Amino acid sequence: MSKLSDIIQQPEGRRLELKAKLPPNSDLAKSIISFANDAGGEIYIGIQDNPREVVGLDEDSLIATEEKISSIIHDQCAPSILPEILFLNQDGKHIILVIIHKGSTPPYYLKGKGIQKGTYVRVGSTNRQASDEIIAELERQKQHISYDSELIFNKQFDQVNIDLLGNLFYEKLKEGVTKQVLTKLDLIRVEQGKELPTRAFILLSDDLLRKQLFPYAKIECARFKGNLPGTFIDQKTIDTNLILQAEQAYQFVLRHISQNSIDFTGVFRNDRWEYPITAIRELIRNAVIHRDYSMSGKDIKIAVFDDKIEITSPGKLMPSVDFSDMESGQSDIRNRVLAPVFKRLGIIEQWGNGLKIIKEELEAYPEIEFSWKEPGIAFRVSLKKRNFNQQQELQQELQQELQQELQQESLYGKVLNLVQVKTLSTQAISTALGQKSISGQLYATINKLREDGLLEWTIPNKPKSSKQQYRITQKGKHFLDKLEKDKEVFNSKI
Repeated sequence: MSKLSDIIQQPEGRRLELKAKLPPNSDLAKSIISFANDAGGEIYIGIQDNPREVVGLDEDSLIATEEKISSIIHDQCAPSILPEILFLNQDGKHIILVIIHKGSTPPYYLKGKGIQKGTYVRVGSTNRQASDEIIAELERQKQHISYDSELIFNKQFDQVNIDLLGNLFYEKLKEGVTKQVLTKLDLIRVEQGKELPTRAFILLSDDLLRKQLFPYAKIECARFKGNLPGTFIDQKTIDTNLILQAEQAYQFVLRHISQNSIDFTGVFRNDRWEYPITAIRELIRNAVIHRDYSMSGKDIKIAVFDDKIEITSPGKLMPSVDFSDMESGQSDIRNRVLAPVFKRLGIIEQWGNGLKIIKEELEAYPEIEFSWKEPGIAFRVSLKKRNFNQQQELQQELQQELQQELQQESLYGKVLNLVQVKTLSTQAISTALGQKSISGQLYATINKLREDGLLEWTIPNKPKSSKQQYRITQKGKHFLDKLEKDKEVFNSKI
Protein backbone atom coordinates (compact mmCIF):
# COMPACT_ATOMS: atom_id res chain seq x y z
CA MET A 1 0.00 0.00 0.00
CA SER A 2 1.33 3.42 -0.95
CA LYS A 3 1.33 6.38 1.39
CA LEU A 4 -2.10 7.97 1.60
CA SER A 5 -0.68 11.35 0.57
CA ASP A 6 0.57 9.72 -2.66
CA ILE A 7 -2.71 7.92 -3.28
CA ILE A 8 -4.63 11.18 -3.05
CA GLN A 9 -2.61 12.51 -6.02
CA GLN A 10 -3.23 9.49 -8.26
CA PRO A 11 -6.08 9.24 -10.76
CA GLU A 12 -8.67 6.50 -10.46
CA GLY A 13 -7.82 3.57 -12.65
CA ARG A 14 -7.23 -0.12 -12.98
CA ARG A 15 -6.33 -0.67 -9.31
CA LEU A 16 -7.77 2.37 -7.57
CA GLU A 17 -11.26 3.63 -6.79
CA LEU A 18 -12.25 6.56 -4.54
CA LYS A 19 -15.64 7.10 -2.92
CA ALA A 20 -16.78 10.00 -0.76
CA LYS A 21 -19.21 7.66 1.01
CA LEU A 22 -20.21 4.02 0.94
CA PRO A 23 -21.72 3.37 -2.52
CA PRO A 24 -24.94 1.40 -3.12
CA ASN A 25 -24.59 -2.31 -2.42
CA SER A 26 -24.54 -3.51 -6.02
CA ASP A 27 -22.05 -0.82 -7.13
CA LEU A 28 -19.62 -1.77 -4.39
CA ALA A 29 -20.01 -5.47 -5.20
CA LYS A 30 -19.32 -4.82 -8.90
CA SER A 31 -16.10 -2.96 -8.06
CA ILE A 32 -14.93 -5.72 -5.74
CA ILE A 33 -15.72 -8.40 -8.35
CA SER A 34 -13.96 -6.39 -11.07
CA PHE A 35 -10.79 -6.05 -8.98
CA ALA A 36 -10.82 -9.76 -8.06
CA ASN A 37 -11.18 -10.73 -11.75
CA ASP A 38 -8.25 -8.53 -12.73
CA ALA A 39 -5.12 -7.37 -10.91
CA GLY A 40 -6.71 -6.63 -7.55
CA GLY A 41 -7.25 -3.11 -6.28
CA GLU A 42 -7.94 -0.66 -3.48
CA ILE A 43 -11.16 1.18 -2.66
CA TYR A 44 -10.85 4.26 -0.44
CA ILE A 45 -14.11 5.32 1.18
CA GLY A 46 -14.03 8.87 2.53
CA ILE A 47 -12.12 10.45 -0.38
CA GLN A 48 -14.02 12.40 -2.99
CA ASP A 49 -12.72 12.02 -6.54
CA ASN A 50 -13.90 15.17 -8.33
CA PRO A 51 -12.83 17.56 -7.00
CA ARG A 52 -10.26 15.46 -5.14
CA GLU A 53 -10.72 15.97 -1.41
CA VAL A 54 -10.50 13.94 1.80
CA VAL A 55 -14.01 14.34 3.20
CA GLY A 56 -13.79 11.59 5.81
CA LEU A 57 -16.40 9.37 7.44
CA ASP A 58 -18.23 9.71 10.74
CA GLU A 59 -16.04 8.09 13.38
CA ASP A 60 -19.05 6.59 15.18
CA SER A 61 -20.14 4.76 11.99
CA LEU A 62 -16.81 3.15 11.10
CA ILE A 63 -17.51 -0.24 12.70
CA ALA A 64 -21.01 -0.44 11.23
CA THR A 65 -19.67 0.51 7.77
CA GLU A 66 -16.97 -2.16 7.99
CA GLU A 67 -19.57 -4.78 8.89
CA LYS A 68 -21.81 -3.67 6.02
CA ILE A 69 -18.93 -3.96 3.53
CA SER A 70 -18.17 -7.48 4.78
CA SER A 71 -21.84 -8.46 4.50
CA ILE A 72 -22.14 -7.10 0.94
CA ILE A 73 -19.09 -9.08 -0.17
CA HIS A 74 -20.30 -12.27 1.55
CA ASP A 75 -23.92 -12.02 0.38
CA GLN A 76 -23.46 -10.81 -3.21
CA CYS A 77 -20.09 -12.06 -4.49
CA ALA A 78 -19.15 -15.57 -5.60
CA PRO A 79 -16.85 -17.44 -5.30
CA SER A 80 -15.76 -16.21 -1.88
CA ILE A 81 -13.68 -13.02 -1.79
CA LEU A 82 -11.64 -12.28 1.30
CA PRO A 83 -10.79 -8.56 1.48
CA GLU A 84 -8.62 -6.63 3.88
CA ILE A 85 -10.50 -3.75 5.53
CA LEU A 86 -8.43 -1.07 7.27
CA PHE A 87 -9.16 2.18 9.10
CA LEU A 88 -6.98 5.17 8.13
CA ASN A 89 -6.70 8.68 9.50
CA GLN A 90 -5.70 11.71 7.41
CA ASP A 91 -5.47 14.98 9.32
CA GLY A 92 -8.15 13.86 11.74
CA LYS A 93 -10.48 12.58 8.99
CA HIS A 94 -11.43 8.91 8.97
CA ILE A 95 -11.12 6.72 5.87
CA ILE A 96 -11.90 3.06 5.23
CA LEU A 97 -9.61 1.17 2.86
CA VAL A 98 -10.85 -2.04 1.23
CA ILE A 99 -8.02 -4.07 -0.34
CA ILE A 100 -9.05 -6.71 -2.88
CA HIS A 101 -6.43 -9.19 -4.03
CA LYS A 102 -6.32 -10.81 -7.45
CA GLY A 103 -8.54 -13.87 -7.19
CA SER A 104 -7.27 -17.39 -7.82
CA THR A 105 -10.64 -18.88 -8.82
CA PRO A 106 -12.17 -16.56 -11.43
CA PRO A 107 -14.63 -15.71 -12.80
CA TYR A 108 -16.08 -13.81 -9.84
CA TYR A 109 -19.69 -12.68 -10.27
CA LEU A 110 -22.83 -11.35 -8.61
CA LYS A 111 -24.72 -14.25 -7.06
CA GLY A 112 -28.07 -12.79 -8.02
CA LYS A 113 -27.21 -12.58 -11.73
CA GLY A 114 -25.05 -15.65 -12.25
CA ILE A 115 -21.82 -15.97 -14.24
CA GLN A 116 -23.11 -14.96 -17.67
CA LYS A 117 -24.73 -11.67 -16.60
CA GLY A 118 -23.05 -10.99 -13.29
CA THR A 119 -19.32 -11.15 -14.16
CA TYR A 120 -17.56 -7.76 -14.23
CA VAL A 121 -14.05 -6.66 -15.16
CA ARG A 122 -12.11 -3.46 -14.63
CA VAL A 123 -11.74 -1.28 -17.73
CA GLY A 124 -9.79 1.86 -16.89
CA SER A 125 -11.62 3.39 -13.93
CA THR A 126 -14.97 1.72 -14.69
CA ASN A 127 -16.57 -1.67 -14.16
CA ARG A 128 -17.87 -3.42 -17.30
CA GLN A 129 -19.98 -6.52 -17.70
CA ALA A 130 -17.76 -9.24 -19.12
CA SER A 131 -18.41 -10.68 -22.57
CA ASP A 132 -18.55 -14.42 -23.22
CA GLU A 133 -14.98 -14.26 -24.56
CA ILE A 134 -13.70 -12.63 -21.36
CA ILE A 135 -15.57 -15.09 -19.17
CA ALA A 136 -14.00 -17.96 -21.12
CA GLU A 137 -10.57 -16.39 -20.61
CA LEU A 138 -11.20 -16.10 -16.87
CA GLU A 139 -12.16 -19.78 -16.80
CA ARG A 140 -8.87 -20.62 -18.53
CA GLN A 141 -6.97 -18.58 -15.96
CA LYS A 142 -8.56 -20.62 -13.20
CA GLN A 143 -7.43 -23.83 -14.92
CA HIS A 144 -3.96 -22.40 -15.66
CA ILE A 145 -4.27 -22.97 -19.40
CA SER A 146 -3.99 -20.54 -22.29
CA TYR A 147 -6.19 -20.01 -25.32
CA ASP A 148 -3.39 -20.83 -27.73
CA SER A 149 -2.83 -24.24 -26.08
CA GLU A 150 -6.35 -25.50 -26.83
CA LEU A 151 -6.71 -28.14 -29.53
CA ILE A 152 -8.14 -27.72 -33.03
CA PHE A 153 -10.12 -30.71 -34.25
CA ASN A 154 -10.58 -29.66 -37.91
CA LYS A 155 -7.31 -31.25 -39.10
CA GLN A 156 -4.58 -33.53 -37.91
CA PHE A 157 -1.24 -31.77 -37.59
CA ASP A 158 0.41 -33.42 -40.63
CA GLN A 159 -2.32 -31.98 -42.88
CA VAL A 160 -1.39 -28.39 -41.96
CA ASN A 161 0.97 -26.34 -44.15
CA ILE A 162 3.92 -25.17 -42.02
CA ASP A 163 6.50 -24.63 -44.78
CA LEU A 164 7.53 -21.15 -43.59
CA LEU A 165 7.82 -22.25 -39.96
CA GLY A 166 10.00 -25.15 -41.10
CA ASN A 167 12.23 -22.88 -43.18
CA LEU A 168 12.66 -20.43 -40.29
CA PHE A 169 13.57 -23.22 -37.88
CA TYR A 170 16.19 -24.51 -40.27
CA GLU A 171 17.54 -21.01 -41.01
CA LYS A 172 17.74 -19.92 -37.36
CA LEU A 173 18.33 -23.18 -35.51
CA LYS A 174 19.60 -25.61 -38.15
CA GLU A 175 16.89 -28.10 -37.25
CA GLY A 176 13.63 -29.25 -38.76
CA VAL A 177 10.18 -29.07 -37.23
CA THR A 178 9.85 -32.78 -36.58
CA LYS A 179 6.99 -34.37 -34.69
CA GLN A 180 9.28 -34.59 -31.67
CA VAL A 181 10.07 -30.84 -31.82
CA LEU A 182 6.41 -29.92 -32.29
CA THR A 183 5.38 -32.11 -29.36
CA LYS A 184 8.07 -30.68 -27.11
CA LEU A 185 6.87 -27.14 -27.94
CA ASP A 186 3.27 -28.21 -27.21
CA LEU A 187 2.28 -27.29 -30.75
CA ILE A 188 0.70 -30.72 -31.18
CA ARG A 189 -0.86 -33.14 -28.68
CA VAL A 190 -2.40 -36.57 -28.82
CA GLU A 191 -6.13 -36.65 -28.11
CA GLN A 192 -8.19 -39.85 -28.43
CA GLY A 193 -5.47 -41.46 -30.50
CA LYS A 194 -5.18 -38.52 -32.93
CA GLU A 195 -2.24 -36.12 -33.26
CA LEU A 196 -3.96 -32.75 -33.25
CA PRO A 197 -2.64 -29.20 -33.63
CA THR A 198 -3.10 -26.53 -31.00
CA ARG A 199 -4.41 -23.08 -31.82
CA ALA A 200 -0.81 -21.84 -31.63
CA PHE A 201 0.21 -24.33 -34.32
CA ILE A 202 -2.51 -23.03 -36.66
CA LEU A 203 -1.58 -19.41 -35.89
CA LEU A 204 2.04 -20.15 -36.86
CA SER A 205 1.07 -21.96 -40.05
CA ASP A 206 0.48 -20.79 -43.62
CA ASP A 207 -2.56 -23.00 -43.91
CA LEU A 208 -5.88 -21.74 -45.24
CA LEU A 209 -7.33 -22.82 -41.90
CA ARG A 210 -5.44 -19.98 -40.19
CA LYS A 211 -7.35 -17.30 -42.08
CA GLN A 212 -10.61 -19.17 -41.63
CA LEU A 213 -10.25 -19.50 -37.84
CA PHE A 214 -8.24 -16.35 -37.13
CA PRO A 215 -9.05 -13.75 -39.82
CA TYR A 216 -8.37 -11.04 -37.22
CA ALA A 217 -4.82 -12.24 -36.42
CA LYS A 218 -3.33 -9.33 -38.37
CA ILE A 219 -1.93 -5.84 -38.00
CA GLU A 220 -3.55 -2.76 -39.54
CA CYS A 221 -0.96 -0.02 -40.07
CA ALA A 222 -1.78 3.56 -41.00
CA ARG A 223 0.03 6.86 -41.47
CA PHE A 224 -2.46 9.67 -40.90
CA LYS A 225 -2.16 13.26 -42.01
CA GLY A 226 -2.22 15.51 -38.95
CA ASN A 227 -2.73 14.59 -35.32
CA LEU A 228 -6.07 12.72 -35.50
CA PRO A 229 -7.43 9.69 -37.37
CA GLY A 230 -8.89 10.75 -40.69
CA THR A 231 -7.02 11.24 -43.93
CA PHE A 232 -4.64 8.41 -44.81
CA ILE A 233 -1.22 9.13 -46.24
CA ASP A 234 -0.45 5.42 -46.33
CA GLN A 235 -1.92 2.20 -44.96
CA LYS A 236 -1.08 -1.47 -44.97
CA THR A 237 -2.70 -4.69 -43.79
CA ILE A 238 -0.17 -7.23 -42.52
CA ASP A 239 -1.78 -10.67 -42.44
CA THR A 240 1.23 -12.81 -43.23
CA ASN A 241 2.64 -15.52 -40.97
CA LEU A 242 2.57 -14.45 -37.32
CA ILE A 243 6.36 -14.75 -37.00
CA LEU A 244 6.91 -12.15 -39.74
CA GLN A 245 4.25 -9.65 -38.70
CA ALA A 246 6.21 -7.72 -36.08
CA GLU A 247 9.17 -7.03 -38.39
CA GLN A 248 6.96 -5.95 -41.29
CA ALA A 249 5.00 -3.59 -39.02
CA TYR A 250 8.27 -2.20 -37.66
CA GLN A 251 9.48 -1.48 -41.21
CA PHE A 252 6.19 0.33 -41.94
CA VAL A 253 6.81 2.63 -38.96
CA LEU A 254 10.41 3.29 -40.04
CA ARG A 255 9.19 4.38 -43.48
CA HIS A 256 7.08 7.08 -41.87
CA ILE A 257 9.44 8.54 -39.30
CA SER A 258 12.64 10.40 -39.99
CA GLN A 259 16.22 10.69 -38.85
CA ASN A 260 17.22 14.09 -37.52
CA SER A 261 20.72 15.56 -37.42
CA ILE A 262 21.93 16.10 -33.85
CA ASP A 263 25.56 17.11 -34.55
CA PHE A 264 28.26 16.93 -37.19
CA THR A 265 31.66 15.33 -37.50
CA GLY A 266 33.41 17.31 -40.24
CA VAL A 267 30.91 17.53 -43.07
CA PHE A 268 29.13 14.34 -42.02
CA ARG A 269 26.04 14.57 -39.89
CA ASN A 270 25.18 12.17 -37.09
CA ASP A 271 21.60 11.03 -37.52
CA ARG A 272 19.20 10.08 -34.74
CA TRP A 273 15.70 8.73 -35.24
CA GLU A 274 12.95 11.06 -34.07
CA TYR A 275 11.51 8.20 -31.97
CA PRO A 276 13.27 5.48 -29.93
CA ILE A 277 13.16 2.73 -32.54
CA THR A 278 14.39 -0.10 -30.30
CA ALA A 279 11.50 0.65 -27.95
CA ILE A 280 9.11 0.72 -30.92
CA ARG A 281 10.35 -2.67 -32.12
CA GLU A 282 9.89 -4.13 -28.62
CA LEU A 283 6.40 -2.66 -28.27
CA ILE A 284 5.32 -4.12 -31.62
CA ARG A 285 6.74 -7.52 -30.69
CA ASN A 286 4.87 -7.40 -27.38
CA ALA A 287 1.65 -6.55 -29.20
CA VAL A 288 2.00 -9.61 -31.45
CA ILE A 289 3.17 -12.04 -28.78
CA HIS A 290 0.89 -10.99 -25.91
CA ARG A 291 -2.31 -9.97 -27.68
CA ASP A 292 -5.53 -11.85 -26.90
CA TYR A 293 -6.18 -14.07 -29.91
CA SER A 294 -9.48 -15.26 -28.43
CA MET A 295 -11.12 -11.91 -29.21
CA SER A 296 -12.89 -12.19 -32.55
CA GLY A 297 -13.06 -9.16 -34.81
CA LYS A 298 -10.14 -7.41 -33.11
CA ASP A 299 -6.76 -6.78 -34.72
CA ILE A 300 -3.59 -4.94 -33.74
CA LYS A 301 -3.56 -1.33 -34.90
CA ILE A 302 -0.49 0.84 -35.42
CA ALA A 303 -1.14 4.50 -36.14
CA VAL A 304 1.54 7.04 -37.04
CA PHE A 305 0.52 10.69 -36.70
CA ASP A 306 2.45 13.92 -37.09
CA ASP A 307 2.95 14.14 -33.33
CA LYS A 308 2.77 10.56 -32.03
CA ILE A 309 2.78 6.81 -32.64
CA GLU A 310 0.07 4.60 -31.12
CA ILE A 311 0.11 0.80 -30.87
CA THR A 312 -3.15 -0.86 -29.81
CA SER A 313 -3.39 -4.55 -28.99
CA PRO A 314 -6.62 -6.53 -28.33
CA GLY A 315 -7.05 -7.72 -24.76
CA LYS A 316 -6.50 -6.25 -21.34
CA LEU A 317 -3.04 -5.91 -19.87
CA MET A 318 -2.07 -9.08 -18.02
CA PRO A 319 -2.91 -8.73 -14.29
CA SER A 320 0.64 -8.94 -12.95
CA VAL A 321 2.14 -6.51 -15.49
CA ASP A 322 2.41 -2.87 -14.46
CA PHE A 323 3.78 -0.37 -16.99
CA SER A 324 4.23 2.09 -14.13
CA ASP A 325 7.07 -0.11 -12.85
CA MET A 326 9.09 -0.95 -15.95
CA GLU A 327 12.36 -1.81 -14.19
CA SER A 328 11.18 -4.82 -12.20
CA GLY A 329 11.66 -7.47 -14.91
CA GLN A 330 7.98 -8.39 -15.14
CA SER A 331 6.97 -11.39 -17.22
CA ASP A 332 3.37 -12.59 -17.48
CA ILE A 333 2.67 -14.65 -20.57
CA ARG A 334 -0.80 -14.79 -22.07
CA ASN A 335 0.09 -17.07 -24.99
CA ARG A 336 2.04 -19.83 -23.28
CA VAL A 337 2.65 -21.88 -26.42
CA LEU A 338 3.39 -19.09 -28.88
CA ALA A 339 5.81 -17.22 -26.63
CA PRO A 340 8.40 -20.06 -26.25
CA VAL A 341 8.43 -20.51 -30.05
CA PHE A 342 9.11 -16.79 -30.51
CA LYS A 343 11.85 -16.99 -27.91
CA ARG A 344 13.46 -19.98 -29.56
CA LEU A 345 13.53 -18.13 -32.87
CA GLY A 346 15.15 -15.12 -31.21
CA ILE A 347 12.17 -12.76 -31.48
CA ILE A 348 12.03 -12.64 -27.68
CA GLU A 349 15.50 -12.24 -26.21
CA GLN A 350 14.96 -12.78 -22.49
CA TRP A 351 11.90 -13.27 -20.29
CA GLY A 352 10.92 -10.14 -18.39
CA ASN A 353 13.44 -7.94 -20.19
CA GLY A 354 11.13 -6.14 -22.62
CA LEU A 355 9.89 -3.34 -20.35
CA LYS A 356 13.42 -2.65 -19.12
CA ILE A 357 14.65 -2.28 -22.71
CA ILE A 358 11.82 0.15 -23.45
CA LYS A 359 12.49 2.21 -20.33
CA GLU A 360 16.23 2.41 -20.92
CA GLU A 361 15.85 3.72 -24.44
CA LEU A 362 13.15 6.18 -23.43
CA GLU A 363 15.65 7.73 -21.01
CA ALA A 364 17.69 8.81 -24.05
CA TYR A 365 14.60 10.49 -25.52
CA PRO A 366 13.40 13.07 -22.97
CA GLU A 367 11.55 14.84 -25.77
CA ILE A 368 9.23 11.82 -26.17
CA GLU A 369 6.39 11.24 -23.69
CA PHE A 370 5.48 7.59 -23.12
CA SER A 371 1.99 6.72 -21.89
CA TRP A 372 -0.41 3.79 -21.82
CA LYS A 373 -4.09 3.19 -21.24
CA GLU A 374 -6.82 0.58 -21.71
CA PRO A 375 -9.46 1.88 -24.15
CA GLY A 376 -12.17 -0.74 -23.77
CA ILE A 377 -10.91 -4.32 -23.84
CA ALA A 378 -7.61 -3.33 -25.41
CA PHE A 379 -4.21 -2.04 -24.42
CA ARG A 380 -2.67 1.04 -26.07
CA VAL A 381 0.77 2.58 -25.77
CA SER A 382 1.62 6.01 -27.10
CA LEU A 383 4.91 7.72 -27.92
CA LYS A 384 4.22 11.44 -28.23
CA LYS A 385 6.47 14.36 -29.05
CA ARG A 386 6.62 16.92 -26.27
CA ASN A 387 6.29 20.60 -27.32
CA PHE A 388 5.15 19.46 -30.78
CA ASN A 389 3.87 22.91 -31.82
CA GLN A 390 7.24 24.53 -31.06
CA GLN A 391 8.98 21.81 -33.03
CA GLN A 392 6.63 22.42 -35.96
CA GLU A 393 7.49 26.13 -36.01
CA LEU A 394 11.21 25.33 -35.91
CA GLN A 395 10.79 22.74 -38.66
CA GLN A 396 9.08 25.31 -40.87
CA GLU A 397 11.95 27.74 -40.35
CA LEU A 398 14.50 25.04 -41.17
CA GLN A 399 12.57 24.05 -44.27
CA GLN A 400 12.59 27.65 -45.48
CA GLU A 401 16.35 27.83 -44.96
CA LEU A 402 16.83 24.48 -46.67
CA GLN A 403 14.66 25.59 -49.58
CA GLN A 404 16.84 28.66 -50.13
CA GLU A 405 19.98 26.55 -49.86
CA LEU A 406 18.73 23.95 -52.30
CA GLN A 407 17.42 26.53 -54.75
CA GLN A 408 20.74 28.40 -54.83
CA GLU A 409 22.91 25.29 -54.32
CA SER A 410 26.02 25.88 -52.31
CA LEU A 411 29.40 26.44 -53.93
CA TYR A 412 30.48 23.23 -52.19
CA GLY A 413 27.97 21.20 -54.15
CA LYS A 414 28.62 22.99 -57.44
CA VAL A 415 32.38 22.36 -57.31
CA LEU A 416 31.93 18.72 -56.34
CA ASN A 417 29.43 18.11 -59.12
CA LEU A 418 31.88 19.57 -61.67
CA VAL A 419 34.88 17.47 -60.62
CA GLN A 420 32.70 14.39 -60.26
CA VAL A 421 32.38 14.36 -64.07
CA LYS A 422 36.10 14.83 -64.78
CA THR A 423 39.25 16.18 -63.17
CA LEU A 424 39.62 19.96 -63.46
CA SER A 425 42.12 22.69 -62.63
CA THR A 426 41.19 25.68 -60.48
CA GLN A 427 40.94 27.84 -63.62
CA ALA A 428 38.71 25.28 -65.36
CA ILE A 429 36.41 25.14 -62.34
CA SER A 430 36.18 28.94 -62.27
CA THR A 431 35.37 29.07 -65.98
CA ALA A 432 32.71 26.34 -65.66
CA LEU A 433 31.09 28.37 -62.89
CA GLY A 434 30.88 31.38 -65.19
CA GLN A 435 33.42 33.48 -63.28
CA LYS A 436 35.51 36.00 -65.19
CA SER A 437 38.44 35.33 -62.86
CA ILE A 438 39.14 33.01 -59.94
CA SER A 439 37.40 34.47 -56.89
CA GLY A 440 38.76 34.40 -53.35
CA GLN A 441 35.63 32.52 -52.33
CA LEU A 442 36.38 29.77 -54.84
CA TYR A 443 39.98 29.43 -53.57
CA ALA A 444 38.67 29.14 -50.02
CA THR A 445 36.02 26.59 -51.04
CA ILE A 446 38.48 24.36 -52.91
CA ASN A 447 40.94 24.45 -50.01
CA LYS A 448 38.19 23.59 -47.55
CA LEU A 449 36.98 20.70 -49.72
CA ARG A 450 40.51 19.33 -49.89
CA GLU A 451 41.08 19.76 -46.14
CA ASP A 452 37.83 17.91 -45.46
CA GLY A 453 38.91 15.08 -47.76
CA LEU A 454 36.21 15.64 -50.37
CA LEU A 455 38.68 16.65 -53.11
CA GLU A 456 42.25 15.58 -53.74
CA TRP A 457 45.13 16.64 -56.02
CA THR A 458 45.84 14.61 -59.11
CA ILE A 459 49.57 15.30 -58.51
CA PRO A 460 49.81 15.12 -54.69
CA ASN A 461 53.63 15.39 -54.59
CA LYS A 462 53.68 18.68 -56.58
CA PRO A 463 51.02 20.98 -55.14
CA LYS A 464 52.11 23.96 -57.28
CA SER A 465 52.44 22.09 -60.57
CA SER A 466 50.98 23.93 -63.57
CA LYS A 467 49.28 20.64 -64.50
CA GLN A 468 47.64 20.27 -61.09
CA GLN A 469 43.98 19.33 -61.11
CA TYR A 470 41.34 18.16 -58.63
CA ARG A 471 39.29 14.98 -58.49
CA ILE A 472 36.49 13.91 -56.18
CA THR A 473 37.17 11.37 -53.40
CA GLN A 474 34.90 8.60 -52.11
CA LYS A 475 34.11 10.86 -49.21
CA GLY A 476 33.13 13.60 -51.65
CA LYS A 477 30.81 11.24 -53.50
CA HIS A 478 29.22 10.33 -50.20
CA PHE A 479 28.67 14.01 -49.43
CA LEU A 480 26.90 14.50 -52.77
CA ASP A 481 24.69 11.49 -52.07
CA LYS A 482 23.74 13.04 -48.74
CA LEU A 483 22.97 16.36 -50.42
CA GLU A 484 20.76 14.62 -52.97
CA LYS A 485 18.89 12.76 -50.24
CA ASP A 486 18.32 16.05 -48.42
CA LYS A 487 16.71 17.39 -51.60
CA GLU A 488 14.48 14.35 -51.91
CA VAL A 489 13.39 14.56 -48.28
CA PHE A 490 12.70 18.26 -48.60
CA ASN A 491 10.76 17.88 -51.85
CA SER A 492 8.64 15.11 -50.31
CA LYS A 493 7.60 17.43 -47.47
CA ILE A 494 6.60 20.53 -49.41
